[in-house]
Amino acid sequence: MGWYLIGMVWDADTLMAVRDTTIGVVEVAIGLGLVIFVHELGHFVVAKLCGVKCEKFYLGFDIAGLKFCKFRWGETEYGIGILPLGGYVKMLGQEDNPAKLKEEIERAKVKVDEGQGKGSSPPLEDAQQTLSPPVEHAQQALYDPRSFLAMSVPKRMAIISAGVIMNLIFACLIAAVAYKIGVRQIAAGIGQIIPGEAAWQANLKVGDEIVEVAGRKIKRFRDMQEAVSLGDLQNGLPITVRRKGVAEPITVTVTPDASGLLPRIGIANPRSTTLLKKEIAVLPGSAAGEAKPPFELGDRIVAIDGQPIDDDDYAQIYSYLAAHPDKTLKVTVRRMAEKVETDAPVKTREVTIDVPPNPMRRFGLEMEMGEICAIQKDSPAAASGLKPGDIIRMIDGKQIGDTAVGDSLTLPDRLRRRAGETINLTIEREGEKTAHEVQVKLRDADAYVQPLDEGSPMAVPALGIAYRVLNRVRAVVPGSPAAEAELLTGDEIVRAKIIPPDEETLHKLKLSQREITLTFDAEHRNWPCFIYAMQNLAPGTEVELEWLRQGATHTATLAPATAANWFNPDRGMLFEPVYVYLTAQTWGEALAAGGEETLNSTLLVYRTLHKLGSQVSLKALGGPVAIFSAAKGAADEGLANLLIFLTMLSANLAVLNFLPIPLLDGGLMVLLIYEGIRGKPADERVQVALTYVGLAFILVLMVWVLGLDFGLIPRR
Repeated sequence: MGWYLIGMVWDADTLMAVRDTTIGVVEVAIGLGLVIFVHELGHFVVAKLCGVKCEKFYLGFDIAGLKFCKFRWGETEYGIGILPLGGYVKMLGQEDNPAKLKEEIERAKVKVDEGQGKGSSPPLEDAQQTLSPPVEHAQQALYDPRSFLAMSVPKRMAIISAGVIMNLIFACLIAAVAYKIGVRQIAAGIGQIIPGEAAWQANLKVGDEIVEVAGRKIKRFRDMQEAVSLGDLQNGLPITVRRKGVAEPITVTVTPDASGLLPRIGIANPRSTTLLKKEIAVLPGSAAGEAKPPFELGDRIVAIDGQPIDDDDYAQIYSYLAAHPDKTLKVTVRRMAEKVETDAPVKTREVTIDVPPNPMRRFGLEMEMGEICAIQKDSPAAASGLKPGDIIRMIDGKQIGDTAVGDSLTLPDRLRRRAGETINLTIEREGEKTAHEVQVKLRDADAYVQPLDEGSPMAVPALGIAYRVLNRVRAVVPGSPAAEAELLTGDEIVRAKIIPPDEETLHKLKLSQREITLTFDAEHRNWPCFIYAMQNLAPGTEVELEWLRQGATHTATLAPATAANWFNPDRGMLFEPVYVYLTAQTWGEALAAGGEETLNSTLLVYRTLHKLGSQVSLKALGGPVAIFSAAKGAADEGLANLLIFLTMLSANLAVLNFLPIPLLDGGLMVLLIYEGIRGKPADERVQVALTYVGLAFILVLMVWVLGLDFGLIPRR
């Protein structure tokens, strides 16, 4: 009966999700295990070819003797250890410290000599029989002809380097297989721009296709991210894009923002005209979610209000939404008419859907407007001489917050409606006692940029400025949630905890949402990103708001209300990315592409290490949890994408293992090079010291990445 009741809870969609998740986890586990297995196999095979006795071959570490399984074949014990953080091959003599081995033997010999003097010990030639098992092993490790220590320096070098070489060969082969299957990855383009950041300042646009960064040809969005993160920040990065309607490619120079984990220019991946094909096509609770008839998974938008939309030209949709936020739209989609047989021609039909405006959710707080932080290239603001640091105090003689002007959040929408007009700005400029009067002619706002990242400013497309919004309340709208919570003018917001609805509600909406806390202070002016985050959260989400008033802390829980005359251009439609398909026609082409992928992945690791701690934050590192999560994401995109991820991981393992750090293959190689040059091993005391240094480094690194993985160390 119990099993039956449990079965009643698991509907068909849930069972399908569990099955897909299970398959993905198994694929990832096998893939990660293969990368480790191949590395250790390299050591094992070359050691055997060199005549070294291999005592153990393990995936994972059998800490304290704990293991999932083991078996013996010949002289080697094979097994899977309980700690899945790597693997090892235990070669006779290779794992032990030579200094300790000699100490054990000398200790045993002293005991034998003392025993002879007293007449209570067997003859010296029988000493071997009196030695304890650890000492017997020590002697064997040092003097056995099959010991790793007994091998010549070139042989030991070959054994040590074999793991790295195997990883690179493996990476090349699996990348070749991936390209023969066909790799589908997100194309290099722009689907969204973050206000105030480098791409926005350079006047890059949604729909632009990125073709080159700093002289490097770009095909994938991932390639663009790598080029930006590891590029020249001092002199800026030249970025070349193709723009629809412009004959020649456009090249602009941008200076990435290096304040986060990785340098960035503030763009999101390109979008197609097709709605998502899995899970949900629109955000629940949004205008698109309330549309009649409803949208369906995989719908492709072909017209809006009778205006045709070109295939995969999301920029047309984006511009139309930006220009008509307060209008009900008639969106025509093309969808599958019915399920058909595999070989039958695909039948489609067109459906016209009424999509109402999308009112903004807000709490009734008008926040004080801060300084301009960025000016867009070739904008009205740039032409009029506005500068970063300026503060707009009045527009046409009216204070910011006046009904005709709008407050710090609604100002972009109010000025959009006045496109083509010339307005007078009253500017306060730092270091000058008198205010400036500036005339600016507003342009058509065919774009909308939303502050979706922490610390993002607000932007006014009609002006071409981005400005900060302060954490201080300028006014409270009567009858609003904030008024009911008794917030007052002058209150300082210090914290907002976003509380999602219960799990049952989220499950019904097919959404995943966790509790998030945002901090507000001089370094974190987060009100814009907080408000815009609320637009994309599940219905029923509440916020615990904390504020300061005359030094006292106040807290209240609020639910957002819809604004009367302020609309979100984004209607809540969720679009598939634009993909690039990379497929090799022959195995020769596949091997060439696999070699190039492996080389790029290897160089990427070296370049990242070179910038680590300066341009790349230490908080950008990831441990086992992050690796597994990334691998699972790649597996969800298909086998070819998982193989490409494993290529990167295998190259990563090769490079990191060959760094000149004691205990790693690279550290051992350095000692062998020293021994080869000097004709004798390094001093035992030096080896012991280096061993402890290497162990300490690895332990600190493991604690650091695990702390990041489990959230014990904040990434921001």
